[in-house]
Amino acid sequence: MAGGWRARRRSLDRLRFSNRKRGVRRVVPSGPPRPARPRVRVQVLGAVGLVLLSVMVVRLWYLQVLDGKQYSSTVVSEAYQVDQLPAPRGIITTRNGVPLVENAADEEIALSRADAQQHPSVVSAVAALTGQSVASVDQELANPQYTSYQLIPVVHNATVQELTTLAENPGEFPGVKAESVSVRTYPFGTLAAHVLGYVTPITQQELQQYKNQGYQPGDQFGQSGLEAQYQQYLRGTPGKELVEVDAQGNTLGVVSKVPPKPGDTLVTHIDLGLQQQLDQDLAGEIHKLQASGVAAPTGAAVIMDPNNGAVLAMASYPTYNPSVWAGGISEKNYQALTSPQSHEPLINRAIAGLYTPGSVFKLATATAALNDGLITTSYTYDDATGTYTIPGCTAGQCTYHNAGYEHLGVINITPALAASDDVFFYNLGVMFWEQRAKYGEDAIQKWANAYSFGEGTGVDLPGEQTGFVDSPQVEEKLHQQFPKAYPYPQWYAGNNLEMAFGQGATILTPIEIADGYSTFANGGTKYQPQVAAAIVSPSGKVVKRIEPKVTGHVELSPQDHQAMLLGYEGAVSSPIGTAYYTFQGFPLSQYPIAGKTGTASRRSPTGAQEAPNSWFVGWAPPQHPQYLIAGVITQAGYGAAGFAYVARDIFTYLMQRHNQIAPLRLVPNPPATSGASATSGGSAASSPTSKPASGASSTSKASSGGTSSGPAPSSSASAASSAPSSGASSSGPVSSGASSRGSTASGAAVVRGSPQEHRARLTAVQVPLLPVLPWLVSGQGGGCDRPRASPSALT
Repeated sequence: MAGGWRARRRSLDRLRFSNRKRGVRRVVPSGPPRPARPRVRVQVLGAVGLVLLSVMVVRLWYLQVLDGKQYSSTVVSEAYQVDQLPAPRGIITTRNGVPLVENAADEEIALSRADAQQHPSVVSAVAALTGQSVASVDQELANPQYTSYQLIPVVHNATVQELTTLAENPGEFPGVKAESVSVRTYPFGTLAAHVLGYVTPITQQELQQYKNQGYQPGDQFGQSGLEAQYQQYLRGTPGKELVEVDAQGNTLGVVSKVPPKPGDTLVTHIDLGLQQQLDQDLAGEIHKLQASGVAAPTGAAVIMDPNNGAVLAMASYPTYNPSVWAGGISEKNYQALTSPQSHEPLINRAIAGLYTPGSVFKLATATAALNDGLITTSYTYDDATGTYTIPGCTAGQCTYHNAGYEHLGVINITPALAASDDVFFYNLGVMFWEQRAKYGEDAIQKWANAYSFGEGTGVDLPGEQTGFVDSPQVEEKLHQQFPKAYPYPQWYAGNNLEMAFGQGATILTPIEIADGYSTFANGGTKYQPQVAAAIVSPSGKVVKRIEPKVTGHVELSPQDHQAMLLGYEGAVSSPIGTAYYTFQGFPLSQYPIAGKTGTASRRSPTGAQEAPNSWFVGWAPPQHPQYLIAGVITQAGYGAAGFAYVARDIFTYLMQRHNQIAPLRLVPNPPATSGASATSGGSAASSPTSKPASGASSTSKASSGGTSSGPAPSSSASAASSAPSSGASSSGPVSSGASSRGSTASGAAVVRGSPQEHRARLTAVQVPLLPVLPWLVSGQGGGCDRPRASPSALT
């Protein structure tokens, strides 16, 4: 055992020694020893260091030289900020410089989203200061129109106490700024609201649409009326302000400032006194009708100079106060302005209201019949029964009648227009249809279009709607779109008959009617209606003069024109005239008027028959017109019983002022006191019958210094207003010595719509033939566009 153990021990020792020898051989190199190389190591290390140093030098040069401006700007931007200074919008004035729209200072409290995120407590501090909820302030800050670093108005009309607290405690409101901004004010409240329009902060869609025109979030942008139409002139040029700020965003001082440039002044053709009178009379007449049990929910009117297309006044009812938009509109006010229950006061019905025209359309039918040679001024028709039966008709409605079955006997075009004899125009409509191979299917329509009927006028206001004149093409389209309401796509003699006297599917706007009758009244020249007269810079330089624009001509022979004109004069002055009793007591011998009534049947959306729309168009003097008024009151009954009274009041107002209004003055006056009357300050009045030069500008019609009538409408910020101005009479002024409306020439009162009035209108049935002058004073009765009673009501 011992011997074996020793043998194993010797074997292990030999193995260890052998391994040591092999390890030594691996470590010790073979061959001669190599010399040391310290210089190489130093060179390598030096090269590496040189490369690193070069990289560092290049980087420093890049940062300090190439990127120096960028980092310098970054440092400056952290110490300074550029604020845009909104430009005051240009004012809008009347024709003689009285401001209708001005600017006023509004104190706003503003904050950016970046500051709110950096200082979260500031939102609750602002909410507590202004009495708002935190959620309300957050909602304002979330407005996507603003960038993170732009100041966002969170409070409008800030109080003095709020502004003082901000100024005395800037540390509690980091980044919060008080700004004085310009807002629109309307010295005369609701006056001409639809013409002037309103502004709101620019929308995201508008920012995108006008992205290359320098607009910024929060800029004021016209949304309707003249404010929108002439936005490019009214907006002005914003300024810039460079301010120094600290790390908390508080302003330390103003470094430099480029002041904003105010917008241009827009001078209009609007006459203040005439506009006040129109607003007052339209609202007053509607209120009287409503008080008598007539629906009369809406109405509209236009007053033009027929010699150049100048719009002297325009009204739409119900109206509203544009000041409700200043500083943002409440949800309650917005609903009141857009609700059908309030009859949508934002709609300018003078240019966007589409109504069946009724007998005011007969201008087109008479022109077509005379110009195309269907009839002559000596053509007569025997209205013996007050009814008309379509020849050869065997199906559908074949017989039509005057509204009260009145019958005028043998008449020509002149008494047919004066008495608005429907039967006479039924016959013309059927005659055109029977001879369509000669005159075409659109014989009446083409002359209607020539008068702007169904064509639009191009008035310089946004939102004008274009009406249309009934035709085979219109009937086909209506059948395709509304098959239940229009089940028959074909066009028959009955369709042409209805179109000829302004019924059927024809719908027109008051501005189209005004433009068409202005064309006839001035002898055949059609002008584009224009509200604006000129653009004037803040320094008083005329930037742009808006000249009258001729858009067409309607030629009538002197004989044809005179025959029709006598009919329109007779509508007011002859006992058979449809407006004769409306103008009883008016001094027509001193102030002659021509006119046309219209009574347009209508149905509700459910198909129920409603009271007709009441139209009237009038101009004075008839031979050499200076003023024309056209308008409608919906669901007010016959033309003579509704809007014709508004026209009478307007003509009374003009007569009292010697048929003159304020002169056109392109240098704005100093701002007027709210609600103040404007003096005309014009030259001596010309004779009411003097003829202005063809196409003369309204500047030739100077005033004799008359003042506007009545107090101005209240400038309260109610959303929708339908009442006339406070303290103002709803009817127009009555001239000295003239009877008031609704009375006879002898002074005896006649109640509108009474049996006595109807009996006086239905007594006679015959009218003399040519010459046409005798019937103007013949005392005959009849016609279709005035109040009537059934025979039983007259017994």
